[in-house]
Formats: sequence, structure tokens, C-alpha cells
Amino acid sequence: MGYIEGEGRSQGTLFPVVLDDLVPANHVCRVIDAFVDGLAMAGLGFERAEAAETGRPGYDPRDLLKLYLYGYLNQIRSSRRLEAECRRNVELMWLLGRVYPDHKSIAEFRRMHREAVTEAGAELVRFARSCGLIRGEWIALDGTKFRAVASADSVRERQALQRYLDSMENADEEQQATIDPSVVQAAINKLKQHPEPEAGFMKVAGTIAPAYNVQTAVDSEHALVVTHAVTLDAADNRSLEPMAEAAKKALGADSLNIIADTGYSNGEQASRCEEAGLIPHVPATRSVNATGLLDRSAFTYQSDTDTFLCPEGKTLKRTQLSRKDRAIYYQAKASDCGSCSRRTGCTQAPQRMVTRHLHDDALNRMHQRATPSLMRLRRSTVEHPFGTLKYRIFGHPRLLLRGLHGAQTEIGIAIMAYNLKRMVNLLGAKHLTQAFTPV
Repeated sequence: MGYIEGEGRSQGTLFPVVLDDLVPANHVCRVIDAFVDGLAMAGLGFERAEAAETGRPGYDPRDLLKLYLYGYLNQIRSSRRLEAECRRNVELMWLLGRVYPDHKSIAEFRRMHREAVTEAGAELVRFARSCGLIRGEWIALDGTKFRAVASADSVRERQALQRYLDSMENADEEQQATIDPSVVQAAINKLKQHPEPEAGFMKVAGTIAPAYNVQTAVDSEHALVVTHAVTLDAADNRSLEPMAEAAKKALGADSLNIIADTGYSNGEQASRCEEAGLIPHVPATRSVNATGLLDRSAFTYQSDTDTFLCPEGKTLKRTQLSRKDRAIYYQAKASDCGSCSRRTGCTQAPQRMVTRHLHDDALNRMHQRATPSLMRLRRSTVEHPFGTLKYRIFGHPRLLLRGLHGAQTEIGIAIMAYNLKRMVNLLGAKHLTQAFTPV
């Protein structure tokens, strides 16, 4: 028995194949095409959005944006690989109309359109809300680390140079050292070689490496990413208010419920969020007395008198306020502690001191709102986008572009691709294409 045989390579066809027949009506390429064609490219900040009357013609930014969205949806992020795909991938031939941009033009487009990419992603979010895919009531925050394109040695050198310059500035102010201007200028010149902020050391997959902290705000209705940010701060506790405000702006909402894990515990920012109509639901972080002495939780705060009551019924009065430490200090009388039978298990000082956070009330309210059911909602909302971004779009959580601006551009394209992918799964490619196409 013979094999199934194909057609001869030199055999002609009576009816030539139409490229449009090779792309199904429910293909994601048609979604990308309709979405990008509906964008006001010039208004979003894309250069050459309108063809110039003179000079050499350039590539349409619509085509290059379509190319990148297709590439990230298929784990193709390298400009050289995208160039190769344009010449052999039938889907890209259809999407770009058989335009074959070179890898330099492809890379340059991504490098110079960080803000425009962010604005295009915001347009997609506004469209999703208009379709009812984003409710805008419960927003979950989370952050994860993406490995940067930077060597550990270069990051250490930059940090050492910055510490040196900071120390010279402090010494100059205090007039404690003789400064060699040539040495300082050499350090400044070295830093100017890489003017854009580099990555910092963060824990990624169990190792310490140069990385960025990618923050997302995700709507709980269908796990669509409302807004995002790329930061150099390894911790999340300074991102509660900025991300909540960014989500409020992106959705045009008057109020939002913000859900986050313990890493976002920040009393000062929680207080400001409440004032802005952003209600945080975050478990508060409380320090524990590691010395084995009586913990602060054993003391009862009396709000009417602004005092603490110890387990033995003695009063600790307010003594000082430290805005630097964001703490209020309360102290017992030496006579009360001196005659107390539990003193050895309570304090090693002549009298016990207890601290209270300057925004302790906001921390308590935030903690009380963070119920177990809301923490489950948070996990089910934010873990899906990061899993898809890392292993379905990036292939592995490592960036290709250098510097903070490059990281922001890559994450912006990736999140736009994720939201498109998610919307296709929710509405279907054919219906979504029709919704993007103006009547």
C-alpha cells in the first residue's frame, strides 16, 4: 500500500489560493487586526501614524504593533525571530499584507514607543469595560519578579558608584573629608554611560539576581489586568496606594475595593486610600516580640484616653511621637513596674514601653476587612494572569530589553496580549472581531 502523496511542487492550480482563505474567521489574527485598525495611533503617541508626504516611506506603526501582539501571543519576542516569521508564517503574511520589516525596524519600534504601548493597552481596558468584561468593583493587587537583562557585576558596580557619590555628598555637606574632584567626576561619567535606572537585586525562583518587580491590578470579574507598573522596589508595601490610584484612574471610578496580601500592609497608605474612596482589604503585618517577653498584643489600647492598659491593670501613658518611625510611644510608671510580680517576663528596663503605629486605626480596619473569603478571591484573581504571562506569553519570566524603560515596554505589550487572549476566550474570536470593527 502506498503513502498519502502531496501535490507536485511545479504543478500549477486552476484557481490560485487566496491568502484570506488560509486564515479562519475565528482566528486570533483577525482580532488583532480589528483591534489595532480601530486605534487612533497618532493620538496614542505612535510616530509616523500618518504617512509623510516626502522622503522615504516608513513602516506603518499599525503593522509593527500587530506583529508584536502576534509574536507575544506565540512566545516570539526576539526582533530577529519576528523578522524570520514574517517571511515564512502564513498568518503573519495575512496580518501584515506580506510586508517584511527588517529586525532593526522591528526593534526600534518597540524601543521608542513605551508610552504609546501603555496608552494602547489602556484603550483595550476601556473597551473591555464598555463590553461589561470589567466590572470595576473588586480589584486585586499582586507583584512578581521578572529577571532582567543585566549582569550581577554591572549592577553591583553601579550600586557601589552610587553609594560612593552619596557618601562624598554627605562628607561635603559635613565638611569632614577632602574630596578629589577628578575621582568624583570619573564616577559620574561612569554612571552616565548607563543613564537609565538598571535593575536591582531581587529574589527570583529561589536565587538572588538582577530583576524588576512587576505590579498588576486585576479586576475580579474575569481576571483582566486593569493597570500595571514596573518598579525597582523589591518589596510590595510601598505599592498599595500607587497601584490603587492607578486602577481608579484607569477605570474612571469614584471608589474601589482593593484586595492584596500581607506584603502590601502599609498603614499610612491605607489611610490615604480610605480618604480617596479606595477601600483596602489587606491583612496587617504586626511585629512580634522576639525576646520572649510579653508581647504588645497583651496590652489593650484605650482610645478614649489614648493610653494602654497592661494585663495587670496599670496604665501606660503617651510620652512621644516619632514621625520618622511612624510610631507613638507609651510608657508605664517606674513605680508600677517595680512592684509588679510579672516584671521579669514583661520588661528588662525599669519600666515597660509599648509602641503604636501612627496609623494604627487604619491598619486595624484594613485587617478586619481582609476576610478569608476575600483572600481566596484575591488568589483566584491574580494568580491566573501571572501564570499566563510567565509561561504562556514569555515562555520563561526573563526580559529581553535593558533598563527600566525597556522592561516597561515589554510588560506593556505582554499584558495587552494577555488581555486580548483572555477576551477571546470569554467572547470568542469572531464575536470580538465584530465588536472591534466599527459599523
